Amino acid sequence: MIDLRGRRALVTGGSRGIGAATARMLARAGADVMIGYRTRSADADRIVNELERMGVHAFARAANIATRDGAESLVAATVTALGGVDIFVANAGVWQAEAVPLTGMSDEQWATTIRENVDSVFFTSRAVARVMGDGGRIVLVSSTAGQRGEAFHADYGASKGAVISFTKSLSTELAPRGITVNSVAPGWVDTEMVTAPMANEGRAKISASIPLGRIASADDIAGPIVFLCSPLARHVTGEILNVNGGSVLCG
Repeated sequence: MIDLRGRRALVTGGSRGIGAATARMLARAGADVMIGYRTRSADADRIVNELERMGVHAFARAANIATRDGAESLVAATVTALGGVDIFVANAGVWQAEAVPLTGMSDEQWATTIRENVDSVFFTSRAVARVMGDGGRIVLVSSTAGQRGEAFHADYGASKGAVISFTKSLSTELAPRGITVNSVAPGWVDTEMVTAPMANEGRAKISASIPLGRIASADDIAGPIVFLCSPLARHVTGEILNVNGGSVLCG
């Protein structure tokens, strides 16, 4: 039902996890895809090969999008390779697995998380907004941590709360241009990022805390992202779509 043929998508953090799953689903729907990544060139190349086998144009570009120059170079490379940007999925980010109390959190940890999770979204969204035309779709990946906070991960909760507020701000600002801006807020997702807390008995404990009784896969998050990128969601903007198995209920 979702047909994205002729659409040109940029996905950051696209070499693994949610980003890679989103890139695959966009390609299956017919979109051409640029994958942004930081260092995992072999993984990025592997995803590009997968997408090309689906019959779409696919590219990968290394960039440090937590800097203005890096973000703008990635968007410029996307325009050069694909001819424009119709879909932008801001997925790249970091999470410190070790629980750190506020009183023990270093300046460096705080600054790194804000830089990687907030500055990167700002720089890439600004560059995309300069080139995106009518009918564009922007989806920013936030988190349940940005909705309810996360004890001993104050840096992460604050960064994802900022993404949520940024989503709402951009949605009204860009709506007159026909661009929708939404966010998907995942809970626990079975990706490499959360390997440590899921070790030993962690997986069972986390699953038990989720009303649906299971931890999301990357595909479980990618599906709602692609929906928001599709014509089916043309009248949805400023929405924070919860994809957490019922663990956080907020409207």
